[in-house]
Amino acid sequence: MEFRRLGRSGLNISEISYGNWLTHGSQVEEDQAQACIKAALDAGITTFDTADVYANTAAESVLGRGLKGQRRESLEIFTKVFWPTGPKGPNDKGLSRKHVIESANASLQRLGTDYVDLYQAHRFDRTVPLEETMQAFADLVRQGKALYIGVSEWNAEQISRGAALARELKIPFVSNQPQYSMLWRVIESQVVPASEREGLSQIVWSPVAQGVLTGKYKVGQPLPAGSRATDENGGANMVKRFLDEKTLTAVAKLEPLAADAGLSMAQLAVAWVLQNPNVASAIIGASRPEQVYDNVKAAGVKLEPELLTAIDEALGDVVISDPALTVAP
Repeated sequence: MEFRRLGRSGLNISEISYGNWLTHGSQVEEDQAQACIKAALDAGITTFDTADVYANTAAESVLGRGLKGQRRESLEIFTKVFWPTGPKGPNDKGLSRKHVIESANASLQRLGTDYVDLYQAHRFDRTVPLEETMQAFADLVRQGKALYIGVSEWNAEQISRGAALARELKIPFVSNQPQYSMLWRVIESQVVPASEREGLSQIVWSPVAQGVLTGKYKVGQPLPAGSRATDENGGANMVKRFLDEKTLTAVAKLEPLAADAGLSMAQLAVAWVLQNPNVASAIIGASRPEQVYDNVKAAGVKLEPELLTAIDEALGDVVISDPALTVAP
C-alpha cells in the first residue's frame, strides 16, 4: 500500500480507502461485510470511510464492529453528516449546529471510537448559514471529536467560502469527497483548481463508475444477476446513466489497454483516478473479499502518458465533464 498526505495537513491516508456506502447493513450480510473489512486490513488499507445515512446508520455500526480490536492510532476513520437519519424529524437533517453536533455524537457511539479522523459535510446546506455550520465543526475539533474537517460534493465556490471561514476559525479543512472516474470528470475544471488553491485533496468515490469500468456490463447482454444495476435499493438509478450502448461500446475498448498494461479493468480504473495529483485516495467498496484484493493492486501504479492518451481516445465523447453537474441540493 502507498500513502499520500491529505491536503496541506500532516495526515497520511492510504491511496486506496475502503467505503461501505451501498453494502454494509443493506446489500451484504454481516459475515460477508466483516470478511471484506478484514480483507481491507490484510491488504494494508488503513483508511475507512462511511456516513451516518448509509443503511440509515447501520453501516457505521457494521464498520465499528469490524474495526473493533484494531489499534485505533493505526486507522483513519471518516464519516459524514447531512442527510436525514433516524425518525427523520425536522432537525434530523442538514448542517444546523443542532444536527451536526448530535449526529457527530451518535456516529462516534456507533463506530465505537472517541474521535473520527475526518468529519465531512456530506453536501452543502443552502438553508443554514455557513458560519453556523463551520462553527459547529470547529467546536467538534476543539473537543477532540474530529481531528480534521472535510466536505463532499461541494462546488468550487462553496469550497472557497468554507476554506475562508476555516482559516478564520483556525481549523484544518483538508478535503472534498466527489464522484470521479474515467467517465465522470466534472471536478477537473473548477473543483480541483479551487481545492489546490485552498489546500484540499480529493477523496474520490465510485472510481469504477458503479462497476461499469470493470467491463461486466456488455452491449446486448442481460444485466449480470446480483449486480448493482439490478438492485433498485442499491444504486441502480445511478449506474443507469452509464449503461447506454455508446458508453458500453467505448468502455469495451479499454479491455485491451488494461490487458497490455497487465491490469484488470478495475485496477486500471482505480489507478487512473490516482494519476491526478490532487487525489489523495480512491474509495473502493466490495461485496466479496476478492474484490478488495483485486482493487488494492492499483496502489502505486504509474500509467504512462501514452496509455492515458489511449484511454481518452477510446472513451471519446462519452466522458461527462460539465462542472455544473457537481451535486448540489
